[in-house]
Amino acid sequence: MPFKNLASHRLVLRQIIPADLNEIFTLRSDADLMKFIPRPLCKDVNDALVHINMIQQKLETNEGINWAITLKGNNILIGIIGHYQIKWEHFRSEIGYMLAPEFKGKGIITEAVQLIVEYGFNEMNVHSLEAVIDPENIASARVLEKNNFIKEAHLKENGFFDGRFIDAVIYSLLKPTAK
Repeated sequence: MPFKNLASHRLVLRQIIPADLNEIFTLRSDADLMKFIPRPLCKDVNDALVHINMIQQKLETNEGINWAITLKGNNILIGIIGHYQIKWEHFRSEIGYMLAPEFKGKGIITEAVQLIVEYGFNEMNVHSLEAVIDPENIASARVLEKNNFIKEAHLKENGFFDGRFIDAVIYSLLKPTAK
């Protein structure tokens, strides 16, 4: 699919570019911010560049679509959101997001999720969306519930990261049917 910017009354979701390197590094090297994301911390800007390249590769191979979250009138990346894993054959996509700590609690992620949900159902024509979160990530659960996602499962110790088994909670949302 061709990349498309998305916008709401206060946000612009745009393509992630190499110029976002420092902001990506800041996000992905923050241990507090990454505590609910079972991925290694970025140790240097090269790790952040590898992440940007992976995002671009997923876009080119049609396996994922990720956006930089920006405030209207300011092109600085304050977060990342996207359809991280698209399963075209199942008409399903997994969404994910992260936001710089100073912007949390302002409804930005809730608003950004609304944009990519609409894009997923109307542009990508997926039938269902899912989000896999850490069961202790209460803020993320609230965001998903505000966007009408339903908690479907709590999987016990189904992953292994950083020397320990971790649980996962799966939320999902089905495409509304026309009445």
